[in-house]
Amino acid sequence: MTEQEHEAISRAWSDLVATARRTVADGLVVGTSGNVSVRVPAADGDIVLVTPTGVHYDRLTAADAVGVRLDGRQVLGELTPTSELPMHLAIHRTTDAVAVVHTHAVHATAVSTLVDELPPIHYMTAALGGPVRVASYALYGTDELAANLLRALEDRTGALLRNHGTVTYGASLGQAFDRTAQLEWMCRLWLVARSVPGHTPTLLSEPQVREAAEKLRGYGRHR
Repeated sequence: MTEQEHEAISRAWSDLVATARRTVADGLVVGTSGNVSVRVPAADGDIVLVTPTGVHYDRLTAADAVGVRLDGRQVLGELTPTSELPMHLAIHRTTDAVAVVHTHAVHATAVSTLVDELPPIHYMTAALGGPVRVASYALYGTDELAANLLRALEDRTGALLRNHGTVTYGASLGQAFDRTAQLEWMCRLWLVARSVPGHTPTLLSEPQVREAAEKLRGYGRHR
């Protein structure tokens, strides 16, 4: 591994730990639940850095970096990778994801027990590719769960896991985290709106979501 690759991995690990700590600070996970990964290019094969299992994020240091190849072979670190490694690798192998964030956010997890798809309650639904699907339940850390998730993620950048939590991915750790936070907010919004007695939330139509998607494509870009 070249010096430049070592430096890239060091920077990516630092960003990954900061993102993982942010999921705790923002109340999206409790304790050691949830996990984060980021893909780093390397000449002899990309390395996926992942949070280790059972370690509080505030205890992680530069020496604790954990990395695996896309086939799951561990090539960096002595700590054990997250138990949700199959899920992370499935996304990295089949999408253009650079980063993946998985949380046990309360409102999103609650929604995952109620519906098969989060209703399009807000135009930010378009930022995740459309109405967010709920992946069928499977035991955590299994290939079955990873397969269920991939089906739910088809043409989407985020999904809910039945009785479990959320998964989002993006072109950066920042984007993946922002999508997670946005998904949790939309779930909370829908739960609040549907809790008002005698009223049913209005929802966006497919054309309205598509219209929002077109407008969001240029959001945040310089002229």
